[in-house]
Amino acid sequence: MTRHVTAERLQTLAAGVLGAEGLPPQEAALVAEMMIEADLLGADGHGIFRLPRYLERLRAGGFNARPNIRIARERGAMALVDGDNGFGHLVMKFCADEAVRRARSHGIGWVGAHHSNHAGAAGVYALIPLAHDMIGFYVAVGSANHMAPWGGLEMLLSTNPIAVAIPAAGRRPVLLDMATTVAAYGKVKLAAQRGETMPPDWMIDAQGNPLTDPARAGEGTLMPIGGPKGYGLALIFGLLAGTLNGAAFGRDVIDYNHDDSSVANTGHFVVAIDIASFGDLEHFKAEVARIGDEIAGSVRRPGFDAIRLPGERALSVREKRLAHGIPVPPALLEKLDAIAAACGLPSLQDQPE
Repeated sequence: MTRHVTAERLQTLAAGVLGAEGLPPQEAALVAEMMIEADLLGADGHGIFRLPRYLERLRAGGFNARPNIRIARERGAMALVDGDNGFGHLVMKFCADEAVRRARSHGIGWVGAHHSNHAGAAGVYALIPLAHDMIGFYVAVGSANHMAPWGGLEMLLSTNPIAVAIPAAGRRPVLLDMATTVAAYGKVKLAAQRGETMPPDWMIDAQGNPLTDPARAGEGTLMPIGGPKGYGLALIFGLLAGTLNGAAFGRDVIDYNHDDSSVANTGHFVVAIDIASFGDLEHFKAEVARIGDEIAGSVRRPGFDAIRLPGERALSVREKRLAHGIPVPPALLEKLDAIAAACGLPSLQDQPE
């Protein structure tokens, strides 16, 4: 039976485990916070679900527990960060904060990173500038190649996600958070853990036939959104987040799922845009809200009960999960309790829901 656990309990568990494995307390708490933010937004394949895999790489030397995250190059509104092989959550929080700082002075801040790692859900980092009345962008090279070029068979591309957050007055912000594939690979891993089959449009095998068994995911390729258009987006995002930053792309990408010890050199970037540099902040937010209301109130196609803006589901899920807890399936709960016991921490099952 799926158990609902408060965000605070899951965050305390993750921070305690990471601290026991060598991260300084402040960094362990920050990684845990970013992880659970993914769960709160409904990105279950990027939150506490990832903790067992993170620990495997950390223990094998794949992550640096005490990185010296620093600015390697800078010019005006731009900066390049060396993540020193630290947790991606730490690197991208550093980058997002730096992008906001530069946007205050220059109207925009664009901060890229190399030698980072898997950082969880893209939307978490796009939302950081939003808290400062800025528009946030986040783009990353995925942590393993699961997609072939359009018409090809060799895995040279990843899910390469993008997230964009735009504030609105009196309504939820617009939050686009998407992979360039039909499904993020984390959803494939979740389906495998839960014993579920995949929809036929997620993956194809080498003959081009739908692949619906997640246990056979290694035999197939994820499908890009919009056919060749999604492939094109994945390529462009990889060049901007990977190649431009001196990070891995193409055949250089390390398979995070199967390689415990190699340095991943994951690339990402965060952009913060100061809305007030373009005009009146409150007018812009009111206009975003007006356009949102216009779209939501427009004529619907038969079979649709509502027209929603990007992010409405995720932000609604966040509100519900803050109030009622985050669902943790039995298999994951068992893994987390085993990890907790090994670190001398309380079991989630022994605590009230």
